[in-house]
Amino acid sequence: MARLTGWWTRRSNPEKVELYTRWTYHGLACVAVFIGGMPALAVNREVGPVGGWLFLTVLVHIVLVAVLSSRALSWQLGRRERPGRLAAVIAVLTSAGCLAVLALQRWLPGADLQMTMYVAGGLVSWGVGALALCTVRVRHILGLTVVAVAGPAASAVLLGLPLTSTVAFTFTIAFGTVVFATTSGFSGWLLRAVWELDAAHRLQARLAVAEERLRFARDLHDVMGRNLSVIALKSELAVQLARRGAADRAVAEMGEVQRIARESQREVREVVRGYREADLHTELDGARGVLQAAGIRCRIDLRDAAELPAAAQSALAWVVREATTNVLRHSDARHCHVTVTAEPGDRAGAEARAGVTGRAGAEGRAGAESRAGVAGRAHGEGREVSGGPVAGSGVAADTAADGGQVVLVIENDGARATGTGGSGLAGLRERLAVLGGVLDAGPVGDDGRFRVTARVPLDGAELRPAAGAPAGKGL
Repeated sequence: MARLTGWWTRRSNPEKVELYTRWTYHGLACVAVFIGGMPALAVNREVGPVGGWLFLTVLVHIVLVAVLSSRALSWQLGRRERPGRLAAVIAVLTSAGCLAVLALQRWLPGADLQMTMYVAGGLVSWGVGALALCTVRVRHILGLTVVAVAGPAASAVLLGLPLTSTVAFTFTIAFGTVVFATTSGFSGWLLRAVWELDAAHRLQARLAVAEERLRFARDLHDVMGRNLSVIALKSELAVQLARRGAADRAVAEMGEVQRIARESQREVREVVRGYREADLHTELDGARGVLQAAGIRCRIDLRDAAELPAAAQSALAWVVREATTNVLRHSDARHCHVTVTAEPGDRAGAEARAGVTGRAGAEGRAGAESRAGVAGRAHGEGREVSGGPVAGSGVAADTAADGGQVVLVIENDGARATGTGGSGLAGLRERLAVLGGVLDAGPVGDDGRFRVTARVPLDGAELRPAAGAPAGKGL
């Protein structure tokens, strides 16, 4: 099933909306053949060769309008210039075709009124729909609609058509024109809005990361700025004292410099540790809020996990943060399920789970690197995928010890790429390894599901709490 639907599920929400819109216009082109082309053939049987030329004109018009619609959609998204020349050709061809149908009805009594009415309505409404895509202003669309309705009506009067025929042509053309002009204008606006929202979502994620970096830089400046100034002043004082022969005072000042340097090192460690550590419950609440704001249902189930060691909570909180970021950035998830369970030592080997389950669905959403419960780098599993969460794969490794263990499982069926080489998960593996834990990730089954599983032994978390914070080298 995944192979059959992959062409759709691998696309982001804006890409799905664009694909739907484009194929809607392709489908309308086929409908236009039946609305305008088949009645033209019917007229051909009644009026001879003139009807054949009319049928050919209708087919050429339909093809050109389909091409104009596709190019106009690309112009709406800023991917190409406005197709002005093709739009002018369509306007001329639509006007000429409509006049030809009215003249045919006026001077060839054998032409069926209903059939010619369908041909004229199809030409004008289909042409106006494409021309409406070539503008973004409502007043231009309204003006185009008025001209498209008033023009044929005035032409019918000038050609001397009977009142009943004039009313029939005007009503048919007006109905089709209003429907197609409104639909095309709304379709163009909707497509632009979806892509703009996706771009805004991505920009918001980048701004969140930049804001967090600024916060960290500000904290680091507050810690180091004053201390470095004091170190510089005391070092200069020690130099001056040494030159004046006050060696004892110079040594004392340098000892003070050494003390301040060590204090600065300790404060920097605390800043970095506070930046890297995270609270599990805070991250779960933040993940629920962010996912629900993105239109994803999130359910959290905590089982015997209220008193986990601080180091284990911090490590698992980072897994929740990274997984939530991946769900937002790499999937179209609709549902998420988070479960946390801790098992005591006498039941070693049982799993404590914190699971995030996603199913492909609505958003757009294009990616998010955020600190509000989900901050952290957003990396896909292996190849980075646009739009699909990563969620994990159950781990077969046995990390349970006498003190029990806690296991975090994240699973979703909306991922659009697989792999295990993402740098985000690589960092999580390093963080868990310090506590003696493991993290595994991979696809599950053939239906597009992806699962990440993290295990942390509780005894390791209790024995080595200090090492559980930053992954990598400390200061």
